[in-house]
Amino acid sequence: MKYELVVGLEVHCQLNTSSKAFCGCSTRFGNPANSNVCPVCLALPGALPVLNRRVVEDAVKLGLATGCTIAPSSILARKNYFYPDLPKGYQISQFEEPICTEGLLHIDTVDGRRDIRLIRIHIEEDAGKSIHDIGQDTYIDVNRCGVPLLEIVSYPDIRTAKEASAYLQKLRQIVKYLGISDGNMEEGSLRCDANVSVRLFGDEAYGIRTEIKNMNSFKNVEKAIEYEMQRHIDIVEAGGAIVQETRLWDADKGETRSMRGKEFAHDYRYFPDPDLVPVLVDQEMLERMRLELPEFPEARAERFVSEYGIPAYDAGVLTVEREVADYFEGAVVACGDGKTASNWVMGEVMRTLKEKYLDIAEFAISPERLGGLIKLIAKGAISNTIAKQVFELMQTDASMAEEIVEKEGLAQVSDAGAIEATVDEIFAANPKQLADYREGKTKLFGFFVGQCMARMKGKANPQVVNEVLKSRLDN
Repeated sequence: MKYELVVGLEVHCQLNTSSKAFCGCSTRFGNPANSNVCPVCLALPGALPVLNRRVVEDAVKLGLATGCTIAPSSILARKNYFYPDLPKGYQISQFEEPICTEGLLHIDTVDGRRDIRLIRIHIEEDAGKSIHDIGQDTYIDVNRCGVPLLEIVSYPDIRTAKEASAYLQKLRQIVKYLGISDGNMEEGSLRCDANVSVRLFGDEAYGIRTEIKNMNSFKNVEKAIEYEMQRHIDIVEAGGAIVQETRLWDADKGETRSMRGKEFAHDYRYFPDPDLVPVLVDQEMLERMRLELPEFPEARAERFVSEYGIPAYDAGVLTVEREVADYFEGAVVACGDGKTASNWVMGEVMRTLKEKYLDIAEFAISPERLGGLIKLIAKGAISNTIAKQVFELMQTDASMAEEIVEKEGLAQVSDAGAIEATVDEIFAANPKQLADYREGKTKLFGFFVGQCMARMKGKANPQVVNEVLKSRLDN
């Protein structure tokens, strides 16, 4: 291709604090419109904001997780602009002195690992919401005003739409591992604006950029960037000039459309908020936040391979979500068998979650109960086939696996005498197959195993069945 894509992303991450950034109002989603409000988040005369300490701690955690320099002192500023859903007439944000600067995010691409540099991470409050789909009028819900955000701004280091998606997914994984956000793009917890430009391969100078908004999924981010890249190329090839502007992504039409001219920093007339003191992060707080950092996916996957003896692929799948990794480790602790636990979590557990549209936190079978089921298989109390039946029952019965096996009479039969009696019945019922086997059609062995297991309703010990059949058929 003649042109190179250049993308920088601005991501707003909504923090999962219970109260807003500068007041005690609830951040609970779904409350009645305009009920999560007070004089502070509406900036009524005489109301004074107080910074939520948890917001600072979350910012520091994300900064440490991405290798940022944490400023010992940073300033909260007013970003001034008029919009109907911004009753203050300004947003509290950070401008010249952000809390975190110069970080790095590693992403995996088809060409290997890529490093995307971060310019800054800063604290910001959210604006309200304009509602356009009730009759002819526009309504304003200010519940979201003051909800705490972290804005993560990357350098223009991204070169493909897929890299942009990978960057977002990695960022989402980090904030979820940290426990500071649910990272849900569809619900607006993670919002992305993309600054897109193109240039001829080999050029050092950047092209004129446009900003794309309103992308609410990883797939839409890819599609919007690809569309905008091609739009830029078409304009340049036709001898036209790119206009620096903000554009909206229309997912239904699969295109971007002009929204407004691109704002510059001076348009916002930033100045330090006179009602808020500087944000101070001392060494004690920095070390305390460092100690609270979790074990991140790459390190955890390596440990799973070395400690539990599972393949690297399995470890990678199990560590994508922190909750799934925690669940797996809980099951291993309960049963002591990493490989079998991995097979069950990646197989039956994940299949059930997908089929029933559940998160692991909503799953009815605790890791301890799953571990108990695996232990029953290991000691030969039940077969794998019966274990799957017990697994289904455990989703509606809160008892331990051992209790369910006893209640339902599902214990494995290892009594050779009982199995021999069943084998005799099968031979009597299938004389032709018996004769064919003894004439050399040894593949029929599997037929007899299946018949025996079916007649004993899956409760026969497969190893004993094989031993009995081999002994009887070969003699």
